Amino acid sequence: MTFRTKSLTNPARADVDAPTFGFWRVGTRERQHAAIEALADAWEARPWPASALRTYSVFAGSDGTTLLHYSQWADEDAHRVFTRTGRDPRNEEVFAAVPGIERLGSTSYRLHRSRVDDPATTAGCVVIVLRRFDKPDPDRARQLIDTLFSVPAHTPTPGLLSAHFHVSTDGSRVLNYAEWTSENAHRAAVADRPQEIDDNAEWRKAHSWPGLTSTTVQYFRPALTFVSRDTA
Repeated sequence: MTFRTKSLTNPARADVDAPTFGFWRVGTRERQHAAIEALADAWEARPWPASALRTYSVFAGSDGTTLLHYSQWADEDAHRVFTRTGRDPRNEEVFAAVPGIERLGSTSYRLHRSRVDDPATTAGCVVIVLRRFDKPDPDRARQLIDTLFSVPAHTPTPGLLSAHFHVSTDGSRVLNYAEWTSENAHRAAVADRPQEIDDNAEWRKAHSWPGLTSTTVQYFRPALTFVSRDTA
């Protein structure tokens, strides 16, 4: 049975081995809102789709044009089997309600490292930092994350609640799912970053990593989270 919950997904769940992140481009804030409403209707009206699916969450891009889909799967094989069975009727219902949605792809990851600064506060914003490499190399991707974690934390970062670093299963991407109190808190932290961090050799090394082709930052607000009775 499908339940909608106000609680956010825990990215560090021990029973999740294949988190997937996908993006849709919807075009406008009005269409973004309509797509979220259609997703809520489609999921609440149907039974939970697969026992290996732990949670499914939707986030609205602050730019008003995108949606982030975050699914937690028990293992990658279960996700592959699910996607091979054909079109999901939930998505088909959404596409009928909001024609012209552009699917930008979905990627499977594995969680590599996490830091949790404030587990008690609910995030008002999720910041997705996506790093892409010139070719797949899981070891290189994991080493970049380890280097970021080696940079000393001089003081707690105001507004940062947690950060969860993932490596795509082919090793071509690193995705940081970071929970913040607000988008403004993240922007302030970037603007006010201490000079000693910018001067740190490991920090500079991580941001000029060999083979790193791009780094993008996107802001999202929580919109929907669904769980089943068995996986909550």
